[in-house]
Amino acid sequence: MKAQGAGKAQARFRRIARPVANQLWTFHLEGFDWLPTSGPAILAPNHVSFLDSAFLMLMVQRNISFVGKAEYMDSWKTKYFFPMMGMIPIDRAGGDKSQAALDTAERVLRRGELFGIFPEGTRSRDGVLYKGRTGAARLALQVGCPIFPVGVVGTREIQPPDAKLPKIRREATITIGRPINVERYRNKAEDHLVLRQITDELMFEIRELTGQEYRNVYAGKTAETEPTVVAKVGRVVEVQRSELEETVGAASGS
Repeated sequence: MKAQGAGKAQARFRRIARPVANQLWTFHLEGFDWLPTSGPAILAPNHVSFLDSAFLMLMVQRNISFVGKAEYMDSWKTKYFFPMMGMIPIDRAGGDKSQAALDTAERVLRRGELFGIFPEGTRSRDGVLYKGRTGAARLALQVGCPIFPVGVVGTREIQPPDAKLPKIRREATITIGRPINVERYRNKAEDHLVLRQITDELMFEIRELTGQEYRNVYAGKTAETEPTVVAKVGRVVEVQRSELEETVGAASGS
């Protein structure tokens, strides 16, 4: 793949664009001291607006790479700029093309960088928090890095679904939660129940950060459900018996 993650262009853009963004909107940043100053980590936000990844990229002091749908590469307006900003394009049709994007994400993490992934797999058009896919958990176990739940509130009001331009003079809150350490599961990277357990814990934490209603179905066209229920450290989590192409769905982006 051509895209290899964020680089100097993102850092330069952040220095220019962040002061501009602070003039246009009011940002409330919470929990950013959780983030390590070096080393690999996965940031997993909820996804309610096109602006979610852009605002997170501007506010986090380190470079962060995100996956984004391959369709962005079909437009002259985004095909060069988005990869320069660290976007890793993913073909949501699945197969080898999707796996190539995930392999690139793994290389980004193994270089000690930050990687962002939307566990819902796509934007929530109604503002509800949907069931998470297991791509973030799989990557974390492969690399051995923490997952940080991220709650984004207010971006949907700034730029709702299908809106062409964002509204100015609005507020957004970005909250980074305590890290989920997957080290205790390192020898169970292929255990689907473990992947499901980590992912459900992640979605529980995101819900706590955002206050969103949680719906136990997948967002988008593949909204299948019917989980079984197991106990987890005093918390009920739901386990799906068979979830095909979860990793692809986790990385499908906006």
